[in-house]
Amino acid sequence: MILLGAISGFSYWYFIGCTTGSCPITSSPYISIIWGATIGYLLSPTNIYHNKKYHSEDNN
Repeated sequence: MILLGAISGFSYWYFIGCTTGSCPITSSPYISIIWGATIGYLLSPTNIYHNKKYHSEDNN
């Protein structure tokens, strides 16, 4: 999921991006890749399972 997010971030920068340089996330391919990888990590099934398990133990 992290790799898929990184590829998505790069693709977003490449195809849509910000041509003026005033967009903080999409003006640089490196920042777009990092943001995409972060979103991929947060949406990964392992991370979602870990968060559910952590919160269910916290409530008991």
